[in-house]
Amino acid sequence: MPRHFDPTLVNDPFDDPGLYVDLVFERRALLFDLGDIARLSPRKILRISDVFVTHRHMDHFAGFDQLLRRVLGREKMLGLYGPAGTIDAVEHKLKAHTWNLIDEYGGNLVCSVTEIDEAGRQTSAKFCGRTRFERSNVETQQADDGLLHKEPGFQVRATTLDHGVPVLALALEERAQIDVWRNKVDAMGLAVGPWLRRFKEAILRGVDDDVLVDIGWAVGQLGRPTALPLGLLKREIMQITSGRKIVYVVDCSFSDANREKIIRLARDADILFIEATFLDADAAIAQQRHHLTACQAGTLARLAGAKRFVTFHYSPRYKGQGQRPILEAQKAFLNG
Repeated sequence: MPRHFDPTLVNDPFDDPGLYVDLVFERRALLFDLGDIARLSPRKILRISDVFVTHRHMDHFAGFDQLLRRVLGREKMLGLYGPAGTIDAVEHKLKAHTWNLIDEYGGNLVCSVTEIDEAGRQTSAKFCGRTRFERSNVETQQADDGLLHKEPGFQVRATTLDHGVPVLALALEERAQIDVWRNKVDAMGLAVGPWLRRFKEAILRGVDDDVLVDIGWAVGQLGRPTALPLGLLKREIMQITSGRKIVYVVDCSFSDANREKIIRLARDADILFIEATFLDADAAIAQQRHHLTACQAGTLARLAGAKRFVTFHYSPRYKGQGQRPILEAQKAFLNG
């Protein structure tokens, strides 16, 4: 299966949590959590189109200014998503700076901020560089089953966990993978070109099979129709397979409610990135601080049926012992 999503942790497991997901064929990236992002190259930061913040503890949100400094002055729409209060938080951060010279910048940065509360209500607002980042366009709607962001190729769902404060757990789901058979395209006399992208987009949008799709013919195919029914093309030149699912879980306690929500969100995940902040010997401390142990992380990965899982966000008390959380989590995952 082609790697449409390329996920990598931003930092060492003992440092600020964050997941960088390169959208390989779109020349852009998604970022999950916004702590220290100094290890990301300027090129990688500039690829970021959307940021999903689990909550606003400093190690998950302190990198906002780092990101802002790099993208400021560019013609760019930056999407930011988080729990209730995110819009106010972004507004306060923007108002902490002076913008009297921003009119001299070549590009117009627009921050589109969406927050979701525990009842699933989404509120969105925009902050535009052209208006010195004044808040505008406040809208509210009900999210469908935690659906936070949706595009033709993928979507991001959220569920709210308890960490003493509401925290979002997030699932990035490739909505479908469309594989075009090049040999069958050639056999029909069709050309490989931009029309194939439009064809795929029509499938992802759920267009009816009888709708005509503009096509391109190979050289020498004269007098042929300029469009063919979507259903015919679907039968002849492609197959659809389920897309990848990447889940990000951090900063939560091992409560009954949290367990149920995590297992539901992470069901059959291709990769589950999950915190393993404490060792099982320190489970009492983990409970007190609303974090998971490595054993609990491995157990959740097993119960969710995750194909693979990666632990991170280790307590600094285990510095130099980084293999211990990994081994403890793997044991729980494999042995139950």
